[in-house]
Amino acid sequence: MTALACYASQPALSRGRRYPEPDAPLAGQGFRNPHQRDRDRIVHSTAFRRLVYKTQVFLNHEGDLFRTRMTHSLEVAQLGRSIARALHLNEDLVEAIALAHDLGHTPFGHAGQDALNECMAPYGGFEHNLQSLRVVDELEERYPSFNGLNLSFETREGILKHCARRNALWLEAKEPQGVAARFLNGTQPSLEAQLCNLADAIAYNAHDIDDGVRSGLLTLEQMQDVPLFSRYHAQVLDAHPQLQNQGRRVLYETIRRMLSDQVYDVIAATHAALQTHAPQSADQARQCPALVTFSEAMFEASKTLQSFLFRNLYRHPQVSQTTDWAREVVRQLFDVYLGNPHEMPKAYAQSEDLPRAVADYISGMTDRFATREHARLVP
Repeated sequence: MTALACYASQPALSRGRRYPEPDAPLAGQGFRNPHQRDRDRIVHSTAFRRLVYKTQVFLNHEGDLFRTRMTHSLEVAQLGRSIARALHLNEDLVEAIALAHDLGHTPFGHAGQDALNECMAPYGGFEHNLQSLRVVDELEERYPSFNGLNLSFETREGILKHCARRNALWLEAKEPQGVAARFLNGTQPSLEAQLCNLADAIAYNAHDIDDGVRSGLLTLEQMQDVPLFSRYHAQVLDAHPQLQNQGRRVLYETIRRMLSDQVYDVIAATHAALQTHAPQSADQARQCPALVTFSEAMFEASKTLQSFLFRNLYRHPQVSQTTDWAREVVRQLFDVYLGNPHEMPKAYAQSEDLPRAVADYISGMTDRFATREHARLVP
């Protein structure tokens, strides 16, 4: 890892863990610093392994080559580390946040999340970012002395990308000046957390184009309506005219160029923002406006792409058909477990907060396990 800038999150200055632990051996020599340990704990967690069978856009059984929550998380981590290195930010922290940011996602992607939120509306609702924090704080059971993974403050702060005010107030009451404070006082998370948020958007825009075209729901002709794509598509054909009839190679090279330019745009725009505001520490950076950013032109181009994908892929009739089914699966499972808690493992069935326990159980399921449970429990 390159030398850290003054505005990066310094491992030696970490705000620590909820349950104090001694440093790892050789931590003072740069080996196994707190954020490296966080990353390792995340990778070895049960919730992380389950991501391989959780939907990104296409349901898990629809094809072997479509992205899953795990492959998406790995792509976010790769993009994040590349940008962090150029900006002299904490690569290990970026990687830990990226690998953990989707741990709380339900089966069946956003359809499952929306359905579970509807089911939980009378009981406080369901937010996947808050659930990701709940997974690493409470639901993982790997240590004898505490629940969760006992991650560092900085990693936990980055995991909590969004948070409704109601939930922020609840978290702040439990942990004063903790990971939810910024949602109440209007400050920013660390630069590493900001970077993960942007890397997340860059990754899913690119791989959703790839998966959309691979699935046949999007065509290269349609993509010409998106300036951010058509620009690089034209460049590829100008540079490699022999690829005119090789759609797969053209698509890959177009996406590669689009990704590269977005990465370099973030690096340049962030350098400019850092020079303007000149934070001298990670805490000073938190007091500034968001500093890890696109240029205005790239931001607008990215928004146009997101709108296109929303209209033409996420709302495609074939996707809607499967997501409607997925919503019904989650709703019916919720009702069955709430009325028959003995159908869940004992730890969930005996919870004092049964609706939340049902949400925890369902959100932890993979697509295929939820499908099997639905077939077993719903006539």
